[in-house]
Amino acid sequence: MRIVGDIPHPTLKITLFLHDSKYSVKFESGLYEMTYKFRSGDDIDSVEAIKAIVDAEFIQEVMEVLPKMHQQKLGAIGRWVQEKEGEEFDEII
Repeated sequence: MRIVGDIPHPTLKITLFLHDSKYSVKFESGLYEMTYKFRSGDDIDSVEAIKAIVDAEFIQEVMEVLPKMHQQKLGAIGRWVQEKEGEEFDEII
């Protein structure tokens, strides 16, 4: 997999990759990342095509999902902490 480009953005790091005739677009924000893969085809055959597909609306939708990912993670950690608090420990004498 090799980096073939990036898309400038003020809050996200957006990196374009090419591997085995597939383009990947990775969005990174803090501790979270999302990757979309696109098969190379007749119309998707260049970095320019990927940049055209990943337009402002696409990026805005990604930015709406990232907070949901954060909430999902916090919920899972909260459930785990509650479960651990309910565990019984051996009595130490």
